[in-house]
Amino acid sequence: MAWKAPDAHSVVFTQNQNTDSIAEGRQLAKNYCVRCHLFPESALLDKSTWINSVLPNMGQRLGLHFADNNPFADLLPAEEKLIRQLNIYPETALISPSDWEKIVAYYRHEAPAEPLPQLASLPISDSLPLFRGQYLTVSDNAIPKTTLLKFDPRSSQLYVGDDQQALFVLDSTLHLKEKYWIDSAPTDIDFPLNAPPRLLTIGVFAPSERREGRLMSVSKAPVPPQSLVNIQSLPRPVQFTSGDLNMDGKADALICGFGNHSGKLFWLDNFDPAKEHILKELPGARHAQILDFNKDKKPDVIALMAQAREEISIFYNLGNGKFREKVLLQFPPSYGMSYFELVDFNKDGFQDILLTNGDNWDLSNVPKNYHGVRIYLNDGKDNFKLSWFYPLYGASKAIARDFDNDGDIDIGATSFYNDLENPAHGFVYLSNEGKMNFKASSTPLAGAGKWLTMEAGDFDKDGDIDIVLGSYFHTIGEVSKLMARGTVSFPQLLVLTNRKKDK
Repeated sequence: MAWKAPDAHSVVFTQNQNTDSIAEGRQLAKNYCVRCHLFPESALLDKSTWINSVLPNMGQRLGLHFADNNPFADLLPAEEKLIRQLNIYPETALISPSDWEKIVAYYRHEAPAEPLPQLASLPISDSLPLFRGQYLTVSDNAIPKTTLLKFDPRSSQLYVGDDQQALFVLDSTLHLKEKYWIDSAPTDIDFPLNAPPRLLTIGVFAPSERREGRLMSVSKAPVPPQSLVNIQSLPRPVQFTSGDLNMDGKADALICGFGNHSGKLFWLDNFDPAKEHILKELPGARHAQILDFNKDKKPDVIALMAQAREEISIFYNLGNGKFREKVLLQFPPSYGMSYFELVDFNKDGFQDILLTNGDNWDLSNVPKNYHGVRIYLNDGKDNFKLSWFYPLYGASKAIARDFDNDGDIDIGATSFYNDLENPAHGFVYLSNEGKMNFKASSTPLAGAGKWLTMEAGDFDKDGDIDIVLGSYFHTIGEVSKLMARGTVSFPQLLVLTNRKKDK
């Protein structure tokens, strides 16, 4: 019979906690934590969050059982069956009672009483003179649930995906041109030459092991069958791209199967699901790009993995469908890695990394001083060093463009996983004043949404880069908080039209 552990918060502590015991607890935590992710220092979270949320979940993953804390509670039977098959929560304890209590004692003794505050950030101006803002709603839903924004520069069309199983196509004047009914929330789309767009759908938006995602062609016009794609049973996919990874003259599909407890980063030879190649079989594949990093004329892959083992890796292409992984950056799970872009910020010919972290939907929904936007510079040998950090609670996405046409790279950033004092700061525009000295600004219009998605492009075809934000409300509570501040309507999109060419 599995040992029944006491509740994590019921372990007794004294003011004169034995120093050796605390050190032993830290070492035990290292030994057990690194089986699944980078070791999390005690200061990353406050005592209450460690004791009442994170540690009980860790204990359950080590086969411990806590009163009134059932990891299978509220799950559908099919979902519970899938998780049990993965053996996420073993029936037999993998740690002794005394060792477990030492781990708890370490975090209880060392963690701060309250979440540590963020360092002073750039002051945010509530004026955004470079852009003209306007709200836009194309769905019939009173509460927006926008899961996809993607601009096709060839057709000047904007594709808007909605969790209510719809895909909207807007023309260059942002008027509705087409509407498709989709089987689940759209998460990505691309626009191949001489073929209809290929749309990725997640299957199940909430955390799930069910493999109901799909990659499919969307078109209302007749299309030759050889141009169509219909790949099913994908593990909660959130993003994909294409490239000739095995250099056989045919495009392959690189897919981020985020999953939940299970997932994978993989590619399909010639978009054929029977020819699958796995680069990394772990949950949390979030975003990937194809680029020849080492200049050997073979396409490499760079990918962000979230969901516990949070890291960015390059997979160098060795030829013949083989790859070698180099881990570039690693973070503890509470960092909540969410998105990256490749940008040459210092113009040295090497791609740097613009990274956001702030996913706060899991076990530790408290403010974190290390959430924000980061720039890592490439030394020319694919070693990356942090050069700039902008604190932003709940940071979800950042995009880098020369919005003001002054020759350097600016940043648009969103904060989705937050409860900000000023909701309008859920979007921040960071203007590069030179040598990566940034000035922050926003607009009061951003206070009416929770911006999960963001896209940039020359939507109005006037030669400068515009921004569009897509709002997503996950709970009624999120809506109620804004209503309490006086918000009475909730636009689906906030379009920020660049006025640089108007001046």
